[in-house]
Amino acid sequence: QVQVVESGGGLVQPGGSLRLTCAVSGVISFYSMGWYRQPPGEAREPIGSFTIGGSPQYAPSVRGRFIISKDADNKSFYLQLNNLRAEDTANYICYVTKYVDYGGTLSTDWGQGTQVTVSS
Repeated sequence: QVQVVESGGGLVQPGGSLRLTCAVSGVISFYSMGWYRQPPGEAREPIGSFTIGGSPQYAPSVRGRFIISKDADNKSFYLQLNNLRAEDTANYICYVTKYVDYGGTLSTDWGQGTQVTVSS
C-alpha cells in the first residue's frame, strides 16, 4: 500500500553535490519524514527529519551541508547533499511516519535506500 522509493544516488568526487529524491505513495496523513544513512559496515545514523508543517532538524555531522525539502503535495521529499566527503559514503534511506487512526497512532515506512559513493 505505502511505497517509499529513493533515487538519485551515484558516484561523486569529494566536494561534489547530489540531490536525492524520496517518492512516496499511499500515505493519507503525514506526521513526519526523514533521512537516515548507513555507511558500509556501520549502523544506521540519522541525518535529519521534517515534521510536516514544521522545519527540518539536522544531525550535527551534516548540518550546514545537507538540506531536506519537499513538494507541497507531499509526494516527493528531497535531500540535497553538498560539499560531499568520503565519509559521507553510505546507503541513504528515506522514511515516512504517518497517522494510522484518529487517536494519533503512528506508523513508519522505510525505503530500501539509494547508494551514494564519494571517492576521488
